Amino acid sequence: MIQWFKNNDAIGTVNRGVPCESGLCTLCDSACKGKCETWLSSLKGRKLLYPRNFGRTTSGSSHISTMGVGYHSIRIQGYAYGAKGIEPPLTRNADDCLFTNADITTELGNKEKIKCRIPVMTGALGSTFVARNYWESFAVGAALSGIPIVVGENVVGVDKLSIIKKGKIEKAPELDRRIETFFRYFDGYGAIIVQMNVEDTRNGVAEYIMNKYGNKVIMELKWGQGAKNIGGEIQVSSIEFAKFLKDRAYLVDPDPYSPIVESAFNAKAISSFARHSRLGGTDLSSPEEVRESFMNDVAHLRKLGFSRITLKTGAYDMEALAMAIRFSADAELDLLTIDGSGGGTGMSPWNMMQHWGIPSLALHSKAYEYCRILDDRGIKVPDISFAGGFAREDHIFKAIALGAPYSKMVCMGRAPMIPGFLGSNIEGVFKPRKRAELYGHWESLPPAVKEFGKEPEQIFAGWEPVQEKVGKDEMKNIPFGAIAMYAYIDKLAGGLQQFMAGARKFKIDELSRDDLVAANRETEEVTGLAFMTDAKNEEALKVLKS
Repeated sequence: MIQWFKNNDAIGTVNRGVPCESGLCTLCDSACKGKCETWLSSLKGRKLLYPRNFGRTTSGSSHISTMGVGYHSIRIQGYAYGAKGIEPPLTRNADDCLFTNADITTELGNKEKIKCRIPVMTGALGSTFVARNYWESFAVGAALSGIPIVVGENVVGVDKLSIIKKGKIEKAPELDRRIETFFRYFDGYGAIIVQMNVEDTRNGVAEYIMNKYGNKVIMELKWGQGAKNIGGEIQVSSIEFAKFLKDRAYLVDPDPYSPIVESAFNAKAISSFARHSRLGGTDLSSPEEVRESFMNDVAHLRKLGFSRITLKTGAYDMEALAMAIRFSADAELDLLTIDGSGGGTGMSPWNMMQHWGIPSLALHSKAYEYCRILDDRGIKVPDISFAGGFAREDHIFKAIALGAPYSKMVCMGRAPMIPGFLGSNIEGVFKPRKRAELYGHWESLPPAVKEFGKEPEQIFAGWEPVQEKVGKDEMKNIPFGAIAMYAYIDKLAGGLQQFMAGARKFKIDELSRDDLVAANRETEEVTGLAFMTDAKNEEALKVLKS
């Protein structure tokens, strides 16, 4: 069993409980006062790329990557000569081959390209209260950073103020707020994607969006996610709200209309209700039927006017993975997100998260294999985004290189939410009257934040870059959570550039599977990557024998 380190003294991080492979705590509390790596990166940005107390200390690696199978057991190759991806007016000399010149911008899409400043997108932020409460920080942060953000499922269905009559949405204020918040600072980089499940399709979410926003919004069909193999859930503590959701035709467990349940709730023996979505595809019994249904769904969206459509699938079996890739290719979709087990952002059954589905590295390795089969047959493969527990710059490099040339993005679920929490808590201290609105949990700054300063301009490394971007007068309208998110994304950008420079790849499209090696034989077998001392061994022998 791999024992993940709880603390990292080199960069000063502390995790509660035993952290997962991502480096995040197993349970991320929005009121947390520090200090995981993502939490600290949200304040200090690129400074977290280096050990603390620089110049007064030495530090050494404590990471064990030769045990077990996962992204941790992949090593990034470094090379001693050469440079790829440097284009005019830059040259391939040492003065131009600086890591800051590594081009990490990317494009995705079939015919209409979506430009992104860094190959990162958020996970689906749907009907959970965390997504709703911190949406302004998430959306503004994504727009300023130039990355896609995904509005998850059921947003309209759980909105008490939305009006749905005979399967037609007449009013959807929460969905409107989410879309319009992103476009307020959208500058041509990134995108907003709206996800649909069974209930969203029945409620006419796509029709509403097309009528109000046109083709500016990208629509995403959803098969599943990496955290669970059932539909999405939220938990509510009000029996009246539970009844409202039941009336909206959701599955609510336990049944709030049951007299026994109502009595138990009044006696405080039951304190909450879980709202579940329906399983998709229950009326289908073969890949051929799945394909027909899927192509009809895509055709319906195109008929409405959507030219950019994506698919999100989860950690299902290999047949489902093959169907997702092949059908997305046949439908000429713009992106396929493949979420491995270990992913997820919201509320999922705990043991299901622990024991269901194909882990990310195994699933993503097989996805590359299947994409390669289609490519060899001359079938254009959709752009791929890998998801499943990613949080750091090394994850970005590894995931894109593992699936190259098909993988264009890395989808991060939990990690980009942490800056939103942290920034909102800090803003609530400086603006007490807005604390309830901001969902800030703190009355005063905790010691971990005071280490960096007493004023926002001192605390946030992202303050000045964001101010330069939006202007000094507009800063009063920027959520602190968005500023924290900007710093975190910038830290990922700087770290990714450094890894790319070390691999002598100065353009994201140059990354390849040759840039990775397996740290153990089991990982070699699962991924098809060369074992670390086998890679380039033939070239080494030529040098020795020349």
